[in-house]
Amino acid sequence: MNKTTKYILGILFICLMSCIHSFGQSVYSVPIKEDIGPNAWRTMKNAIKQAKQNKSEYLLIDLNTYGGALNFADSIRSSLLNDNGFKTIVYVNNNAASAGALISLAADYIYMHSGASLGAASVVNQNGEILPEKYQSYMRGLMRATAEAKGRDAKVAEAFVDPAISIPALKEDGKLLTLTAAEAVKIGLAKKEIKNKAEIFPDLNIEKPSVTEHQITWVDHLIALLINPLVSGFLIMGIIGGIYFELQTPGIGFALVVALICGALFFAPLYLQGLADNWEIAIFVLGVILLVLEIFVIPGFGVAGIAGIILVLCGLAFSMVANDYFDFKLTQPGLLMNSFIIVIGAMILTIVLMVIFGKNVLQSPTFKKLVLEDEQKATEGYTSSVAKPNLINKVGVTKTVLRPGGKIEIDNVWYDAVALDSYIDVGEEVYVEKHENYNLFVRKLSERKA
Repeated sequence: MNKTTKYILGILFICLMSCIHSFGQSVYSVPIKEDIGPNAWRTMKNAIKQAKQNKSEYLLIDLNTYGGALNFADSIRSSLLNDNGFKTIVYVNNNAASAGALISLAADYIYMHSGASLGAASVVNQNGEILPEKYQSYMRGLMRATAEAKGRDAKVAEAFVDPAISIPALKEDGKLLTLTAAEAVKIGLAKKEIKNKAEIFPDLNIEKPSVTEHQITWVDHLIALLINPLVSGFLIMGIIGGIYFELQTPGIGFALVVALICGALFFAPLYLQGLADNWEIAIFVLGVILLVLEIFVIPGFGVAGIAGIILVLCGLAFSMVANDYFDFKLTQPGLLMNSFIIVIGAMILTIVLMVIFGKNVLQSPTFKKLVLEDEQKATEGYTSSVAKPNLINKVGVTKTVLRPGGKIEIDNVWYDAVALDSYIDVGEEVYVEKHENYNLFVRKLSERKA
């Protein structure tokens, strides 16, 4: 290679590097300004995925949180400690308490807004009460390991959790450690105290940064809404109420559609968030099947009915919390009990409303239109594909329990029937009092007037 060729190649290389430099270094910025939970974890997963796809050189987390669920904080921590191909920056924009402190320690660089604070990471329950030592021991180890992984002072990290750790220059003995921005910078935990995140770039020699802001989509907002405990409670009411009305009115269809829609809206967001698992959905479905069998096939109310109620209850409650099968150490203390309270409360409220309004709903003109009862009366000229004989006052025998719907046999032929007495056991003699659409309405023969 002669000197002229080398000279030309050198110029081209310089031009190429100048062009690359002119584009600036890419930074992917994501805000986490909520309690650390399934929404925050979903946002971080999506942000990390996008940062990798964009081949970003830095991931900047704009953090402002008072804490949250340990399992989701640990998931975010682990994802930041992985080799993702970019450097991570946490900008503590006012608060990084508890779970927020753990996430901050997992970043390559910590910057703190003037007046911000970081620390106070003891594990507490839903009421803010300090939990037993086994929880604190695990959290101390987690904080210590995270600090060591990033070359930070493990004793300081442990003091965020344990008031017994003595650091006279920073806190009184017996008190948890919480650092101001100036204190964090002084001990080398944070890199710099700043007034806005734009000051981060020159401090890290990031010239002409190309910043991409993470966008929260309408799907994210919808999922966040659907996993709200209040909304989950209403969806459970829709599931239970839909199943009840479906069983009360055989062949109705509409109530079953409502139950299925509510079930999908309840389970799908929780499944996407990594809370609901296949086995939890399966035991819920199995519970519903057992209840149906108990009502229509198995006489009385026994093992199948009780097992069905337990499985439905557990399937709904377990789906709302993080767990490894029956190991619930991953979830925030108190959340499992809260989920059971929500499910049981929704069920009780549904039963109360069904007792008060159930009959009126079934008999309302609007409901009858939805199930086509008003459009298919024989008096208006509608007939089934196979005409039924006149069965009024005919005597038959119940082949299944009527609660109130079920099957009866008249002259060796089985028919759909609804008990006007609400409940008739299997093997009872009944007579047909009226006939509407595809159903016979019956009473016990013993109650027939002479």
